[in-house]
Amino acid sequence: MGFIKMSIMDVVDILLVAIIIYYIYKLIRGTQATSILAGILVIYISWVVARAFNMELMSGILGSVVNVGLIALIIIFQSEIRKFLQTLGSNSQQTGPLAFFYKLINNGKAKHEIIDDVIDPIVRAAGDMSRTLTGALIVIKQDGSLDDIIATGVKIDANITPSLIRNIFFKNSPLHDGAMVVSGGRITAAKCVLPSTKSEVPLHFGMRHRAAMGICEESDAIVVVVSEETGAISVAHKGKIARGLTETQLKSELMRLGRVATEKEEQKTEEPAIAAEESASESDETKTPNQNE
Repeated sequence: MGFIKMSIMDVVDILLVAIIIYYIYKLIRGTQATSILAGILVIYISWVVARAFNMELMSGILGSVVNVGLIALIIIFQSEIRKFLQTLGSNSQQTGPLAFFYKLINNGKAKHEIIDDVIDPIVRAAGDMSRTLTGALIVIKQDGSLDDIIATGVKIDANITPSLIRNIFFKNSPLHDGAMVVSGGRITAAKCVLPSTKSEVPLHFGMRHRAAMGICEESDAIVVVVSEETGAISVAHKGKIARGLTETQLKSELMRLGRVATEKEEQKTEEPAIAAEESASESDETKTPNQNE
């Protein structure tokens, strides 16, 4: 028996499969999907062993399960598959091979909408609601689409003001139950339904904190939570949550989360702006002598 012959393409093939398995593991780590996937692997290994020992009845039963395995995987892991595709699409829009085409379609539209006009009203409203023990759940859209979440609520399309935010989450308001979505520098919708987290979280987490973690696991949105029981202010982003923030800390955290991409956009636009100013000044200099003449 000779050595196994491997070409460069075989090595590339193995590396690609390893990368895919790694990212799938990252997506399902800490969720119930891990144990389900382990059970599926046990069934597959048992089927291989049964075939190796010519156990026709057992291999036939397990073979039937394996044959419909692809459909079963799609049904069982539909939320994880959706999250993976959303992550893949979001990365493609930012740094992937299709990023250039997305920029052409968006006509240079700024990606991150976290600006002072958005942050300041939210911080002021969160501070007021914290002092009055008014529960709140505010979702701030970034790159990823929140159309499915917005469709579950009541569309508003209004300017962001502290008084409007307080009125939305007022305990007797018909819109207080659910999340408010901020997009494009405006309040887009309220009373939106968010998915609950599938990860293991502390028992003292309430429904708002679980919902905040859930939407952060499926999108790149930033979520501000005000606890109705304690008045504590929290910020959730990309599966992580910072709790017990003051108004100053809340503003700093929102600025930090929205600053990186904003600075990149500003750096890209600074050079063309400077070049335009220089060309304008040069044209003024050339026109001045002609006017004097």
